[in-house]
Amino acid sequence: MGPHPYGWWILLHLVLFVFWLGGDLGVFYSSRFVINPNLTPAARAAALGIMSGLDLGPKVCLVLFLPSGVTLMATAPHGASVFGIALFPWWFVAAVWVFAAVWLALTVIAHRTHGRIAAVTRADLAIRIVVIASLAAAGLYTVLAAEPFGVTTHPRWLGAKILLYTLAIAAGLGIRMTLRPFGPAFGALVSTGSTAQLEHTLRRSVNGCLPYVWLIWGSVLGAAALGVFKPGAQL
Repeated sequence: MGPHPYGWWILLHLVLFVFWLGGDLGVFYSSRFVINPNLTPAARAAALGIMSGLDLGPKVCLVLFLPSGVTLMATAPHGASVFGIALFPWWFVAAVWVFAAVWLALTVIAHRTHGRIAAVTRADLAIRIVVIASLAAAGLYTVLAAEPFGVTTHPRWLGAKILLYTLAIAAGLGIRMTLRPFGPAFGALVSTGSTAQLEHTLRRSVNGCLPYVWLIWGSVLGAAALGVFKPGAQL
């Protein structure tokens, strides 16, 4: 008999976790070269291309965390599941994957076009707001309810994990808003050369994202720890 499908979904979840953090570290490292005024504009543009390429990985992982997590809860073998397949029947899991596929397509298009297609950017933003609101409600309910979804296994760790994932998505929106001045400023740098004002705008945009970056790293690591240790659970 081959391995239970649950094991493969765990592997996918772990791969997404590794690529999310690893890609984010690469983005952070390359961003230091982008805002280095001692480098030529051409070198900084090359660093920006590397940073942009690396940044697609974490964006993909963020989206796929949702359907892979739902699938994990739906396919866990008897005794390992927190909610069980009764809450997540096959059609619901399939619907989540379809939803995630649409979200992923919008994410990739928005990334590759640098947000120049307004309709795609707005649709992606709307999806993220809906996901944030929905997951925040589900996470808070799971943490606060005495017997969430009628189970007695004390799955508050799962509610906390959902809230941390929600926090990571929200932090990503914070990064997006903070970086709004970056594109025009970098375009001016390449076309007209460096000025003190441009350098200030670039540093403020990139460094202003650091609290959100640290929040994402902490949230992802915390979610991983909760998934491994499941504190307080009675399984």
